[in-house]
Formats: sequence, structure tokens, C-alpha cells
Amino acid sequence: MQKEKILDIQRFIDESKFSLFQLMIFLISFLVILFDGFDTASIGYIAPSLLKEWGIAKPDLAPVLSAALAGLAVGGMMIGPIADRLGRKFLLCFTVLLFGVVSFISATSSSLSELVMWRFLTGLGLGAAMPLAVTLANEFAPTRRRGVLTSAMFTGFPLGAALGGLISAWMIPQWGWRSVLEFGGAFPIGLAVLMLFFLPESVRHMVMRGAAPERIRVVLLKISSSLGEASQFVLGEKVRVVADNDHGKTGIALVLSRSYIVASVSLWMSYGMGIVIFYALINWMPILLKDIGLAPKNALLITSLFPLGGVGAIVFGFLMDRFNANRVLMIGYVITAILIYMIGQSVGNLTWLVVMVFLGGTIMNTTQSSMPALAANFYPTAGRATGVSWMMAVGRIGAVIAPFLVAELQRRHFNFEQIFTVLAIPGLIAALGLFIKNSSHLESDHIGRQAIPVHVNTKIPIR
Repeated sequence: MQKEKILDIQRFIDESKFSLFQLMIFLISFLVILFDGFDTASIGYIAPSLLKEWGIAKPDLAPVLSAALAGLAVGGMMIGPIADRLGRKFLLCFTVLLFGVVSFISATSSSLSELVMWRFLTGLGLGAAMPLAVTLANEFAPTRRRGVLTSAMFTGFPLGAALGGLISAWMIPQWGWRSVLEFGGAFPIGLAVLMLFFLPESVRHMVMRGAAPERIRVVLLKISSSLGEASQFVLGEKVRVVADNDHGKTGIALVLSRSYIVASVSLWMSYGMGIVIFYALINWMPILLKDIGLAPKNALLITSLFPLGGVGAIVFGFLMDRFNANRVLMIGYVITAILIYMIGQSVGNLTWLVVMVFLGGTIMNTTQSSMPALAANFYPTAGRATGVSWMMAVGRIGAVIAPFLVAELQRRHFNFEQIFTVLAIPGLIAALGLFIKNSSHLESDHIGRQAIPVHVNTKIPIR
């Protein structure tokens, strides 16, 4: 490698020892997603306090529960195409700063409508930051560890959501619900400043956009000193055959191209249905558990068990690196549907309820947390940020629907058991989406195989 003038970026990353520099990138990305999970889930934990302080009815909570989620969708759809053109680092720093500042300000809200506005703006930053963090970390990962590392990083989201429950149960009785939003805003502000100084730009993006070789060398030397005298760099992505009229496309044009559209829509459907389950439960479970007789503090603690199980995404990442990733997650969603249904059957048995919430959360969040890794490794560099961000953004439509869905079920007087029966159905729809994706792209059998689009002339007749 010392004498090479032309260097394959992915080969260099794969053959180099995993460095402290790469570990730092993953830890920073992990923290971004951790704070994202905390802030996104925090509104569900403070919801009972809002009902009491502002004297509003439970269905009136739907707009404030959905406001940040709508912002998430808008932010995610906007940021991907921009990041595929301008890069990852500075946009990520800005979006983390944005959701930190606005979350802090939202603690000053004096009315429901004011809180709705601030939560929407918080969502803009949240929706943009998460896919950027996933994309950047993925582009510094060695192929053999990509699924494990990306999935491990994304465990920050359910851990952050679970941390929100534990901290809320401690802070709200002492300092009120506003302290939770202040806590969730202060730390991202500090992290954004650190990121500005220590986080690098993606070398893969720099190569794709024709950046100066010296800029690329500076970053690669932090991974390994075995770089040698290389002064020209290429992307090492395997070949995926695409239609000739899709060749050379980037960003949203690639994601929606003839060669990718079926798989893209399938990813959106699967991720969106998982989001319906997650946000319906994380936002409404404290209230639903209180309605069946649990003390408010116990309801918060039990709810915090649901996202905590997402740390199992590391196991799924390991499986996705070795087996068909689509099928691994498809099975996960089917098991999720069964366990969500079983939560509804646990009324009257506290021990069984706690076990089912934890198991349901473990499988559901493990599966959902693995979806960004699946998307990040399905799309090539030219459309990766857009592919990941659009999957998460379009999927957030499910997050907007979820609070209104449960509110409508309550308005129709569905009981605890019936609500959880309805919420099991999206798990089966998510599994169907991955079945369709797997059928349309049989070559993408596991995370370790990533491809670039190579065109074929579709006008040549088959003889």
C-alpha cells in the first residue's frame, strides 16, 4: 500500500485497524442519537403533567405530541439532498445546535399552542440530525463491522428515550415538567460546539465531490499512517446493476429512480409502521397505564422499559452482517406484532405486564433501530444521505399519525386490550414491506455488501 498512487477508500478502511479516531466519530454520532431519542420521547413523559397544569382533555394532547414528529418529517426530507451536495459535518453541527436551543426555549411555553410551535421547530433539527449522524458514521465503518457498528450507534435512540423516562420520574416531582425540556436542550448545545472542532467531513463524500487530495489525506492519516504516497482516491463500492437511464443520478433522483423506487417505498412503509408502534406507545403508554390503575411514577418507569430493549440492535447488526438483512428484520417485525398484542392481554397481572412491555420493546426497538443500518448500506454514496433521511422522514408520517390514532381509539372507547390489538397490525405491515424489498433486490443479501449503480442498456432485446 505504501507505493500506491491511487487508493481505494473502502479498501483502506477495511484493511486498517479500527482506530481511536473512528471510535470518536461513532461515539459522537451515538451521543447525537442519544439526545435525539431523549428529546423526541420527552414530550410523552411530561404529557400527564400538561394535563394537570393546563386542565386540558387527553385528546387535546394529540397536536403537541405530533408537532415535533411533523417537524422530524420535514427536517429529514430537506436535509438529505442538501447533505449529498454540501457534505455532512457542518450541517450536522448546525442541526444539533438547532434542536438543543429550541428545546431549551420550549421550556418557557405558557400555552399549548406555544408549545406546539416550539416542538415543531425542535423536530426540524431532530429530523435532520439523526440521518446525518447515521450516514457519517456509516461512511467511516469497515465493511466487516458495518452492521454491528451502525446498529450499535443507533441504540442511542432507545437508550435516550429510556433515559428520558428515568430522568422524568426523578425531575418532574422536584422541579416540574419544564426541567425535562431544559435538560434535553442544554447537552446538545454543548455537543454541537465539540463536534465543530473534532468531527471530520466524510472522506467518501469528499472523494465523490472531487475535493482536494490533501484534505482527504489529512483525514485518512488519522485512521492509519499506512496511507503511503497515495494522491488519487476512488470509492470502493460493489456493483449493482441499474437501468442505463438511472446511471449517474444522485440524491433524490437516485432514490426515486426506476432501479431503486420499489425498494425505497418498501423501506418507507416498513420504517413508518414501526414508527407508528413506537410513538403510539412512548407517547400514550404512561396515560394508558395510569388508566388501568397504576400510579403515575410506576407508569413512567414501566414505559421507560419499552425503549430500553433497543440495545439488542447490536445482536441484529451481527446477524445482518452474516445473513440476509431483510429477512432478519422481517422476522423481528412479526415477533413484534405478537408481543405488542400480548401486552394488551396482560391487564391485571403486573409482573406479566412488565415482562411483556420489556420483551415487546426489546424486539420492536431492536428491529426499528436496525433499519437505518439497512438503508445506509443499501444506497450508494451518491444517494446515501438522501436515502436514509427520506426513509426516516417519510416514515415520520407514521409518527404524526400515531398520537391521533390512539386518541381516536380512546374517543371510541376502545379498552386497553383492544388498543394494543390494533397497534400490533403495523408490525405485520412492516414485515410485508421488507418482504417486497427483498424480492425486488435479491443481490442485497447482507449489510457487508454495498453496491454502486452500474448502468445496463435496457433497450437491448433479450435473445
